[in-house]
Amino acid sequence: MKKYAVIVAGGKGVRMGSAVPKQFLPLNGHPILYHTIKAFADAYADMQLVLVLPQDQLSYAQMVLQSFPERIDITIVAGGETRYHSVQNGLKVVDADSIVFVHDGVRPLATTELIHRCYEQAVDKGSAIPAIPVADSMRILEDEDSRPIDREQMRIIQTPQTFKAEVILPAFAQEYQAAFTDEATVVEAYGDNVYLVQGERSNIKVTTPEDMIVAEALLKARENA
Repeated sequence: MKKYAVIVAGGKGVRMGSAVPKQFLPLNGHPILYHTIKAFADAYADMQLVLVLPQDQLSYAQMVLQSFPERIDITIVAGGETRYHSVQNGLKVVDADSIVFVHDGVRPLATTELIHRCYEQAVDKGSAIPAIPVADSMRILEDEDSRPIDREQMRIIQTPQTFKAEVILPAFAQEYQAAFTDEATVVEAYGDNVYLVQGERSNIKVTTPEDMIVAEALLKARENA
């Protein structure tokens, strides 16, 4: 079955305090996006790569491609007004009979094991949404008060959110709703169930300078393992 990785990168680097969009900042000697793309290219030899960037960031793509020692085949697509519209644009190049991974461009630490786990469950159940247990105590706000909630019932959702094309393509043909926070919510709004799969704590989303420190340490630890 064909495999597509739709990698969505729309950050502006505000929380990083950088004029350069965060997905292009250097991490262990290469742009963050290099590591993200490489994770999927390494996971499956037949992975078809789709990179979705804001229109005003398309010129940065060459910086990422030049980081690869050999030529890499990747389709670059202009994003849209929201994440939903950006993913929708990326899905336009996806074939019907395939498995589709939708991944945050600033999650550079997804492992081959995670990608394989998502693929295998999506083939079996139609979807695979990586999730990890909540480690901290949590409370829910109610006006000016708050109350504790059972963290055993809570999960932190990650990417790559993975689907059979026959599940995700029609879902992204529906009209946009503000409640669409990720691909799972889009598929659920269309009427399909989604199924969680074991995520990874190391699969962090890099949004702050502190995240960069953690990501760099994790990458170096993997290199030295």
